[in-house]
Formats: sequence, structure tokens, C-alpha cells
Amino acid sequence: MPFRSLALILGFAALNAPAAFSADNPPTLAIGSPAPDFHLPATDGKTYSLADFQSAKILAIVFTCDHCPTAQLYEGRIKQLAGDYRDKGVTLIAIQPNDPRAVRLDEMGYTDLGDSLDEMKIRASYRRFNFPYLYDGASQSTARAYGPVSTPHLFLFDSERKLRYQGRIDSSMREPLAKIHDAREALDALLAGKPVLNPVRPTMGCSIKWSTKGGQAEEMLRIEAQPVKLDPISAGGLKTLRKNATGKVVLIDFWTTWCGPCVQEFPEFQTMYRMYRRRAFDLVTVSPQFPDEQKGVAAFLQREHATGPNYLFSDNDTYSLMAAFNPQWNGGVPYTLLLGPGGDVLYSTQGAVDPLELRRLILKHLPDDDYIGQQAYWNSR
Repeated sequence: MPFRSLALILGFAALNAPAAFSADNPPTLAIGSPAPDFHLPATDGKTYSLADFQSAKILAIVFTCDHCPTAQLYEGRIKQLAGDYRDKGVTLIAIQPNDPRAVRLDEMGYTDLGDSLDEMKIRASYRRFNFPYLYDGASQSTARAYGPVSTPHLFLFDSERKLRYQGRIDSSMREPLAKIHDAREALDALLAGKPVLNPVRPTMGCSIKWSTKGGQAEEMLRIEAQPVKLDPISAGGLKTLRKNATGKVVLIDFWTTWCGPCVQEFPEFQTMYRMYRRRAFDLVTVSPQFPDEQKGVAAFLQREHATGPNYLFSDNDTYSLMAAFNPQWNGGVPYTLLLGPGGDVLYSTQGAVDPLELRRLILKHLPDDDYIGQQAYWNSR
């Protein structure tokens, strides 16, 4: 899907227009249908089925995920719904429908995490989810039974577990612009024993990532076909690099082929580059090795498919080149910096990085682009 990092789709699945259904386009559950059963693992270590929620007057099931920026912007509203209606007899659960292998890295430009169960556990803890968060990515059988078309997609079932509402949570991805609060209106109607006036609403968000989608395997084939370059960098080039006049957030990795921790964490930096490269972000790798070691450095970069800017010290005066970049750098590697536009140091460490901490720092400092509200999301808890 084209970058905005993610393809947005309009979910008119329940309208009466003809539709061609397939494995990648299952029909959305019709109003009045009984809730399909499920047996799914959750982030709390339990396995849940429909019977585990039989005491609820109303069961709200929202299909959502980690990686989608629209889903992220709805996380707070989903938590608010769960909290506001719990004492009224409403139980809300979330189901993650995506096969994590089907999510390309370039579709993860707005996230710190993918959609695996382990990553869901991290997101649920970090964002303090107050509802069960279930994983359907292994078989996607539950998603095929319910037919969500995007994340998030809400389904509301009455006490007899008949579907009474399906669609959006409210009328705008940007919370301040949401004038119609569909989920709340539907819940209030059901709790009052009244019919839902608008039982079907369109949804907008990231498309469901079905297992048949090529995803990361096909993406990696394209990456492997791209050229890998290694250029010399002089003292002047290092000074320019440090000033960062690019207007981007730049991650700089100083590494060597003989440094075990450098080699170990190098793939993490490449993953970050592939995730965020289509935003105002760049990764630059610099090897402070001698020019006559160019062959070995280039071979390593080729094996790692490092397709971004890669540099090798241009002469043998290692210490002068180090000082040109940072006079206080004592030469230990790995040495990692995250620079804001104008050279502001956002992160600096001499030693191994915490990849998750670094991803979140990148996201906190990337300006809003196609998804207004993302920077605020990453600067809040």
C-alpha cells in the first residue's frame, strides 16, 4: 500500500451494493447476525472465547492493531469507552486481525511496534490498555468470520449476542473534529432498550493485512535488488554531517566490522531506516576504519543490504577525523547519535542502543506530515 505509511480504505462493507468477496475480502457480518465464537490468546496470557464474556449486557468488539496510525489515534477513545461503560454492563475487547508478516516495514512509518503477539503485549503495557487485547494474526479465522474492513472497526452485540451496530467509532480520526459519536450513541440506545438509528457506518483506517499479502518477504526482495554504496568522508564532510542542515531527523551510526556489538545491532538500524525513510528521517552509517579496509566494509554493507548513505573515513588520520565530528568523542564504538534539524542532539550513546527507546525518540521528534496528531500521540502516554 502506498505510503502515508499505510493505505486508507473506506469500509462500506455492509451497504447493499454488490461486492466480490474473496479470501482477502470476506463479507462483513450483517446486522442481526449472531456473534461468531472465537478462541484467541491475549496480551494478559489468557485465552478467551465468546463464553468468557457471557455476563455482559452488551459486548463491544473492536478490531484494531499496533502499527496503524489511525488505530493509534483511536486508542485513547477506545480506552475511554471501555472505562465509561464498564459499570453500565458493557464489556469491550479488542482483537488484532493482521498477520504481522504481511505488514511491510515501509507501512510501519508511524509505529514503534509491529502486530505480533509479543509486540501487542508491549503496546498494551505501554499504553495501559484497560481491556483484553486478543491476537488473531496466526489464523485470522475470527477476522474472516466478522469481516472488518479496516482498523479500527467496531461491532456491538446485544445481550443475546446479535449484532446491532458495526462501523466507525466516531466521525473523525482527529478527535477534536469528531462531531458524531456513533459508538456512544449506539451504546446508549442499546442500554435503553431502543434500536440503533444508524446501525451501519463506514470505517476509515488501515486495511486488514491478510496472510496472502506478500508483505515483508516481497519487500525484502526489492530491497536486495537496490544498490549499496560506500563513499569516503573527510573532515569537512564530518563537520557538515554533525551540523545536520538537512531539515530531517538523522540517526548516525559509527561502527566497525571488528566490533561485535556494532555488527549485532546494525540490522536494527537498517530496520528503522526501512520503517521511517519515507518521512523526514535518514540513517547515516560511518565506519571509522582505514581506507585500505574498504573492501571488507563494503562487503558487510552488501550483506546487510544497507541501501542508505554509508561512509568510510577518507584517510588514515583517524583521530583528526573523529575530532572533526566531535572533539569530545573518545573513539569507542558503537557510537550512536540522533540529531534534530540544525544539529540538536536528541540522543547519544557510546555502546549498545535500546532499539525500542530509539524508535520512540524518532517518532517523538518527527514532525506531523500526512497524519496530523501523530507527534502529539508519541509525546503522550
